[in-house]
Amino acid sequence: MSDWDAESDEDEPCEALTKPSLVEWRPATTRADPLKASGSRGSMAKEPEGRGGGRKWGSRPASAREPWQSGPLEYRARGSFKGGDRKSAGSPPLCFHLDNALVGILIGRSGSKIKELEESSGCKIQVVRGNYEAEIKIFGGNDKQTKAKMMIEDLIERCSQSNAGERCVKDSFKHQDVGTTCYNESHSGVLKSGYSNPKQSINWASLRENKARYEAMKWADLPPIEKCFYKEVPKIASMSQEEANRWRKENNNITCDDLKDYEKRLIPNPICKFEDAFNQYPDIMANIRKVGFQKPTPIQSQAWPIILQGFDLIGIAQTGTGKTLAYLMPGFIHLDLQPIPKEKRGGPGMLVLTPTRELALQVEAECSKYSYKGIKSATWPDGVRRLAKSYLKDPLIVYVGTLDLAAVNTVEQKVVIIPEEEKRAFTRYFIDTMKSEDKVIIFVGKKLTADDLSSDFGLQGIPVQSLHGNREQCDREQALEDFKKGRVRILIATDLASRGLDVQDITHVFNFDFPRNIEEYVHRVGRTGRAGRTGEAVTLVTRNDWRIASELIDILERGNQVIPEELISMAERYKQFQLKKEMEKDLGRPRGRSRKSF
Repeated sequence: MSDWDAESDEDEPCEALTKPSLVEWRPATTRADPLKASGSRGSMAKEPEGRGGGRKWGSRPASAREPWQSGPLEYRARGSFKGGDRKSAGSPPLCFHLDNALVGILIGRSGSKIKELEESSGCKIQVVRGNYEAEIKIFGGNDKQTKAKMMIEDLIERCSQSNAGERCVKDSFKHQDVGTTCYNESHSGVLKSGYSNPKQSINWASLRENKARYEAMKWADLPPIEKCFYKEVPKIASMSQEEANRWRKENNNITCDDLKDYEKRLIPNPICKFEDAFNQYPDIMANIRKVGFQKPTPIQSQAWPIILQGFDLIGIAQTGTGKTLAYLMPGFIHLDLQPIPKEKRGGPGMLVLTPTRELALQVEAECSKYSYKGIKSATWPDGVRRLAKSYLKDPLIVYVGTLDLAAVNTVEQKVVIIPEEEKRAFTRYFIDTMKSEDKVIIFVGKKLTADDLSSDFGLQGIPVQSLHGNREQCDREQALEDFKKGRVRILIATDLASRGLDVQDITHVFNFDFPRNIEEYVHRVGRTGRAGRTGEAVTLVTRNDWRIASELIDILERGNQVIPEELISMAERYKQFQLKKEMEKDLGRPRGRSRKSF
C-alpha cells in the first residue's frame, strides 16, 4: 500500500495489559530458543565442505546453527539418505555444476520439484551451493543417474524457454565429472570439486577515464535545455551580504546552504517584491495580481532567484507557506522558454511527486488557479536527504526555521499516560468535552483501528469520517471534503493525513496511538495551530511506547510544554533497560534472561 500509510500490525504488544502502575511494569520476557536449549543436536557429525565455501541447506534455520557447524549450503529432499547410505548405493555419484540462479527451479517450492524428480528417477539428489554455482550430486545406479540428469536438464530447459530472451541454460551445465572423486585431507570421504569458475574482470580504470564521454553519449540525442531565466534587478544586486543576512533573519529566520562539494557558490540575494523576480514576465505578474497576493512569502523570496537560474533546490518550510507557488511559477517559465517549442516536445515538461494522493489533488487545485500562456497545471529526515542526494545535482538548500524536529510553538501539547484498555473510554470523554466549533483529527496507527473507531462512534450517533489507504479514492476525497466543509468535525485517520494537508481550522489533534517515530509526531501536531491560530494536541502514551519517551521529552522541552512525571520515569526506566542490555551483550549473556530479570 502506497501513500505513506504504513501498517503497524507487527508492532502489536505480545501480552494483554492490566492496570498496574508504571513502576510495577516489567517488559515481556523473551522465549528461549528451543533449538539452542536442546542437547540432542550436539552429537551431529560435521557435514562435508563443498565447492565455493558457502553454507548448508539443512532442516534447521541459519539462526539455530551452532558455531561449529560450517560448510557449504546444502539441500536434500526429505527422506534422502546420508553418509553410509551413499556407500550402499554401489555407484559413485554423478556430479555436475549448475548456476546458482537456476537452483530454485530444480528445488521447487518447499522442495516439491526435487522430490518429484527423486521419485520419478529412483535416485537421491543433493544440492551443494557455492559462491557462484551449485554442485549437483545424483546417487543411484548408472542408468538411474543418467535418467535423473536428463530430467533435470529437461526441466531447466523448459523453464528457461518460457522466459523470452534468456540465454541457453545448457551452458550452465559444465565440467561433468562422473565417478571421479577427490578427498579433502581433513574430511575423509567428502567429495570436492576442483573446478573453478572464471569471471571476466572489469576494467575499472578504463571506465573511470571514459566517464565524461559516456555521460555525454547518454544525453547526446536529447534536445538542449535552457536553465537560466533570471536577471537580477539593480536594487537586489546592490544588496550587501550583511543586508541580505539581516533580511533573512527578520523574515522567519531563513537559512541557506550550498550542498556542492569543494568550491561553494554564492547564495543569490532574496527578492523583496514580485517584480524583482518576474518583471520580464508580464503574464506571471498578471496571475499574481489576479489572486491578490501582496508580497512573496519567505520561502518564495529566496527560492525564486535560485530556481530561475536553473540550480537544483531543496526548500523546507511549514505547510501553507507558499512552497507550491515557489516552484510552480518558475516551472511555467522553464516550460515555455525552451529552445524547442512546447508543441514539438513530446510528453510532460514538469513532474510533481507527492507522498499521498490527497496532496497531489491539493497541488492540482493550486495549479488550476494560475495559467501562463495556456499551460495549467518542515522536516528534513535522513531518508529524504538520501533521496535528494540521488536525484539532485549539487543542490542549494533553503529552509525557513530550523532543520531540527520541533513542534510548532502555537500548539499546546498535552501527554496522558494511560493503560491501553482505557484509551477508548478516554477518547469518548474527550469528544464529549468538545465545543461546537472545535474540529479534531484523531490519529491511529492502523487502518483497522480507524474503521473500528469510526464504526463505534457512528453507532453512538457521533458523526465522523475516516481516512486511510484501504479506502477507495472517491471515499477518501469525500471524507476530506466533509471534514474541510465542516459536515463532520471529527476525522479519524492514519498518518496518511499527517503530511501536507491544508485544512486551516483544525483546533485539536488527538493521538490515539503514538506514531512509529518522533518525526511523524511533529507532522501530526503541525496539523493544528496554523495560519496564525492556536491549537491543542493530546497524546495518549502507554507503557508500550516507552522507547520514544526520551525523544518526546526533548520535543516538549523545546516547546516549553508541561512534561508529566510519569513520562520522565518511563524514559529513565527505558534508559536503564538499554544500559543493562548493552552490558549483558558485552558479557555474552542471552537477552531473554535480562529482560525477565529487569
